[in-house]
Amino acid sequence: MTSHAKTRPQRRVAAGLLCIGAGALALTSCSSGGTASSQGTSGGKGGKVKVALILKEFTNPYWISMEKTAKQEAAKKGIELQVTAGKSDDDTTSQITQIEQAIAAGDKGIIISLNGDAVNNALLKAKKAGLVVVAVDTPPIPASVADVTYATDNTQAGTLDGKWAAAKLNGKSADIAMLDDLSDQVITVDVDRDHGFLQGMGIPVGNPNVNGKEPKSGQYTGGKGGSYKIACQQPTNGSVTGGQTAMETCLSKDSNINLVYAINEPAAQGAAHALKAGGKTGVTVVAIDGGCSNLSFVSSGQVGATAGQFPGKMASEGVDAIAQFVKTGKKPTNQQGKDFFNTGTKLYTDSPQSGVSSINTKAAAKMCWG
Repeated sequence: MTSHAKTRPQRRVAAGLLCIGAGALALTSCSSGGTASSQGTSGGKGGKVKVALILKEFTNPYWISMEKTAKQEAAKKGIELQVTAGKSDDDTTSQITQIEQAIAAGDKGIIISLNGDAVNNALLKAKKAGLVVVAVDTPPIPASVADVTYATDNTQAGTLDGKWAAAKLNGKSADIAMLDDLSDQVITVDVDRDHGFLQGMGIPVGNPNVNGKEPKSGQYTGGKGGSYKIACQQPTNGSVTGGQTAMETCLSKDSNINLVYAINEPAAQGAAHALKAGGKTGVTVVAIDGGCSNLSFVSSGQVGATAGQFPGKMASEGVDAIAQFVKTGKKPTNQQGKDFFNTGTKLYTDSPQSGVSSINTKAAAKMCWG
């Protein structure tokens, strides 16, 4: 899940040690400090070009998909890729350790999905040591911490969800549950998706830098417009269990919730489980991710719509950027006028709404990941 980050490691292991993950299965930790795997091919003048890929964690299929694509691209480019990750979306301690290990190992670059701005100083240290720093999925704050960020326009992704939801409501009142990522850290992906959804609904965000500051009730202006209230705002840690617990908490506060925004698909699926267990029907759930495993939830209507993103493109662009730097000495840069390089998003739904661009699950199956 997702995600301008403010805040989020693992110890490298010998080349003979490898954590192996398949499909949506969680990868087992190689050490108490975190998880790691490596793939090496010869490349570069005078030996192997080494690059560190540091993910948020290793249980979400999103990161597993990113790892798979990065390894494939690294093999094509003659790069030795060392893959590590945090224990969770907010584990910055491990990522700091992994960054320091990449510097000590003489890596040419780091590709990282930040778990938070606590890693910023370590990344600046890496840049000072001559490494190219590529952020993926989660732009750092400030953006200059990384040389380039390859990411979804998370505000746009959230906006697609919000516009679709407002159109589907068709003027009905919206009783909304906001299922975010974290509550104790400010992460750009979390804020951007949340605020994008609100903007798509036509609800003012309040403080543009923090979640939860919007007016708790009023009129939404998206679609035909109508009244709304924010029934609850809960963290999910971007997980199925977190989404289910958050949704259960929300329903205990307001049993009339009819619209759920979720930070990512695991959180949305957890919410769907809670709604089903509670016997709740007629509740619209929206999410962001674009995983193949989620399409059944969309086709069944348990998740009404999801904004698909492309983690493989982020990963391959990151590997290519460092390979190009090694070859030419030219560092990658963000798109002009942006603090990231947009890798695109599309809305997947089998309930299309007028005025909102989308594709159905059959078409989405040709471009989903995982």
